[in-house]
Amino acid sequence: MEKLINLFLAFCFFLIQCTNLFGQKTIRILPKEIDEVLINPGIGFMTFQRFNGDSLNSGLTWTEGLPIVYQEYDDNQDYKDYPLTSIAYFRVYWRYLEPEMGQYDWSLIDMALETARKRHQTLMLRIAPYGSGPVNNNTDVPEWYRSMVGSKNEWVPENYGFDFEKGEGWRVDAEDPRYAFYYGRMITELGKRYDGHPDMESVDLSIVGHWGEGKGAEILNQKTREALVNAYTDNFKKTPLIMLLTDETTNKYGLLKANVGWRVDCLGDMGGFMPCWSHMLDYYPDAIINYGMQDAWKKGPVSMEICWVMQKWKNDGWDIDYIINQSLKWHISSFNAKSSAVPEEWWPSVNKWLKMMGYRFVLRKFSYPESVSPNEELTFKSWWENKGVAPCYKDFKLAIRLKSEFNVKIFITDANIKEWLPGDIVYNNAFTIPSGFPPGLYDVQIAIVDKLNFNPVINLAIEGKDF
Repeated sequence: MEKLINLFLAFCFFLIQCTNLFGQKTIRILPKEIDEVLINPGIGFMTFQRFNGDSLNSGLTWTEGLPIVYQEYDDNQDYKDYPLTSIAYFRVYWRYLEPEMGQYDWSLIDMALETARKRHQTLMLRIAPYGSGPVNNNTDVPEWYRSMVGSKNEWVPENYGFDFEKGEGWRVDAEDPRYAFYYGRMITELGKRYDGHPDMESVDLSIVGHWGEGKGAEILNQKTREALVNAYTDNFKKTPLIMLLTDETTNKYGLLKANVGWRVDCLGDMGGFMPCWSHMLDYYPDAIINYGMQDAWKKGPVSMEICWVMQKWKNDGWDIDYIINQSLKWHISSFNAKSSAVPEEWWPSVNKWLKMMGYRFVLRKFSYPESVSPNEELTFKSWWENKGVAPCYKDFKLAIRLKSEFNVKIFITDANIKEWLPGDIVYNNAFTIPSGFPPGLYDVQIAIVDKLNFNPVINLAIEGKDF
């Protein structure tokens, strides 16, 4: 008598047993969707120069560019006024990473990566060439580079930019060949050391401008532009790159070189700089299309940073729901609110935002045979829905585990999770039950897992979690 492996799905779902015209019995599962906020890799809010469990910035202030000041930590990751996150964003100036020519202080990044991992986060990183302010302060280029190129502090022409920015932009001349050589060399070494690091979420493709925000990128000559962009795209082949939304030439060149995502650093500005101009109404809508970035989200993540902090939005009477809806239309995956508190009355809007930001996978239907024998194929059918606004950009795997009281076996499918765009996904496949597989009654368990240890990594928006 043939030994059968009897299967059932180990979740509390609505289950229907069907029999087809040939008498084969099939189990059909209709999972129950849940509506809670899920903390998943690479999406949602992020901490800034901080980690889960650290105290928030107060008022309208924040810090950036300087090495992290590590706070005492008591294993409590709960926030009262800020969402729990899966990403820690670290932005540091070049001068701190390369204090002496050719001598790199990797401990800054190593410690941030280690701390992020302990707090159940990954690290998003930007090495900014410089900040603003007077020469030779703690936001300038490295002292050794300043000594090399001289004390002149601004290089953008007087007729460049808005009235309040005339004469500002570059701390040092980006067209000086030494800039692309030394700054590019630092980025090259960064890529050699950290590309593909499992705890590195993504790296900002930062080339010029205060805080590395790209001001003046459009007036670079092509040789300089290519040298700076290539330093990233040639050395980060595994870790995702995210480009600042700067100008058509630079952004399109980046897209030509790699599957780059994009970011903006002033989400929410509805007129805070001048009354008749804002990022939300006058820059982002045009730039996303004109710079060729409207479809970049299909291959690389879109990450946005708040303009000022949320309390500033509230003080100025800006419409939080309009800002959120625009960001979702632009396929946002992650958001830097600068580790500053969410106004209490805005939490309902923020929670709705978190349920749509990035990906949100719902298993709608799963069917499989009631029993199968060794050396036979277990054929299954599945219907999923991504209710978020973006795919998952990580190379995770869809796995099916058969588990009995005495035996466990994991089968890794060939599903490409990175191609699961918003909307419906149908994935049907089969795998062979090995010869000698012990008979019995098995749970059928489904998960999206990491490639190394096959541990579940994504919380699905359905009932029945069993890990």
